[in-house]
Amino acid sequence: MSPSPAGSVTASWREVAPAPVILLLGPEDYLATRAFQSVRHRMRQEEPDAETVRLDAANYEAGSLILLGSPSLFGGTQILEARGLAQMNDAFLQDALEYVSDPAPDVVLVMHHAGGTRGKKLLDALKARKAVVVECQSLKKDSDKIDFVTAEFRNARRRIEPDAVRALVAAVGSSLSELAAACHQLGSDSDGLITAEMVEKYYGGRIEATGFKVADAALAGRGGQALAMLRHALSTGADPVPLVAALAMKLRAVAKLYGVRGSSGQLAKELGMAPWQVDQARREAQRWSPEGLNHCIQVLAEADAQVKGEARDPIYAVERAVTAIALGGSAPG
Repeated sequence: MSPSPAGSVTASWREVAPAPVILLLGPEDYLATRAFQSVRHRMRQEEPDAETVRLDAANYEAGSLILLGSPSLFGGTQILEARGLAQMNDAFLQDALEYVSDPAPDVVLVMHHAGGTRGKKLLDALKARKAVVVECQSLKKDSDKIDFVTAEFRNARRRIEPDAVRALVAAVGSSLSELAAACHQLGSDSDGLITAEMVEKYYGGRIEATGFKVADAALAGRGGQALAMLRHALSTGADPVPLVAALAMKLRAVAKLYGVRGSSGQLAKELGMAPWQVDQARREAQRWSPEGLNHCIQVLAEADAQVKGEARDPIYAVERAVTAIALGGSAPG
């Protein structure tokens, strides 16, 4: 993945304004699409008759960019949108290098490069010309997706509970375009505060039964849901080892924050966690006792050994650990 050209002018994909040359850099197509739309919308606020022309850099015909960027006999402003720069052909590279050295004053050129080494000369030329660069990197961390959802609702002037944000990311967070569509649907179909219950109603059935989802349900005391998700995960081929690792990671976070005081930001820095993770672990710690935590840590240590070869039935070991955690550490009986 290519870094942003040093010395370039950076802009947010949400707010990028028209400029002679704009580079959208990164593999996330949804963010690039939003950036294209932002430029188009702002341009047409100033020039309602602005024409949009799209170019495919991989199948580009030599001379097209130079021709389109030439002053029109009839005047008017053009928006040129070039996609596929990561697979650009030599003709596009040569024409783009020529064009960016002297861009037309009444043309806005927006180009999307998904990353990689193809077209490095062009990226260097954009750096030298201080082109506007918009980062379109994939949002892989849940914390980044949580920030994305929060900003979507803030920009729509809607309120959403923090638990609802986390539930929405858990339900549809694998695809950014689906996550954005879910934000739009919830905003359109409801009034007032958006709650976790509303998210569950719309998207609860889509939550993936990953180890962290199982761990979240168990730590919240929802034993039935945690076991159902666990069995679904195992039946679809999930490995018990990472499931136990996810349970252990979540439980360690609770143990670290049990009875600890301080601000979320301060504790996050000290413990190497995100502030929202600190808040979540603190809420979960309220239903625990020191004895319960010790018991579950021992159960998880036994489960870890058993799923790594010390037991004939590793699935039972994981189910026992999930049950113990859901009961708050009190041994079932």
